[in-house]
Amino acid sequence: MKIADEVREKVEFMLSKNPDNMGKTLGIEFISFAKDELRATMSVDHRTIQPFGILHGGASVALAETLASIGAWLNLDDENLSAVGLEINANHIRPVSAGNHVKATAKPLHRGSQTQVWEVRITTDTDKLVCISRCTLAVIKRR
Repeated sequence: MKIADEVREKVEFMLSKNPDNMGKTLGIEFISFAKDELRATMSVDHRTIQPFGILHGGASVALAETLASIGAWLNLDDENLSAVGLEINANHIRPVSAGNHVKATAKPLHRGSQTQVWEVRITTDTDKLVCISRCTLAVIKRR
């Protein structure tokens, strides 16, 4: 079995534990998983728009933190540890109207024993930057 398959199985098993999570509610669909990069898409629709018919900034932040959190978790070797959001920021660069979808790519900037920092770029189908986010995660013992 290839490492990519093992990583995908690990993530799919984790997601199956809580199938009614925010990512599923928002329609986040994962494309690829690796310890150094995650990719996903999200539709811009009734679940993710603001009243003006464009992508809600909070939906972009939820997408970013979902990918960063899973990416950080994939980099933990101890099953008694977890990664939780400590801080997130986002710059919303351009609007995306309903009826489209966005793509997100998350990459680690720092993978330490107590914190991790991930950058998430959200783009249009034509690779125009929609949002750039940086998420700091704390590595904690699971309860």
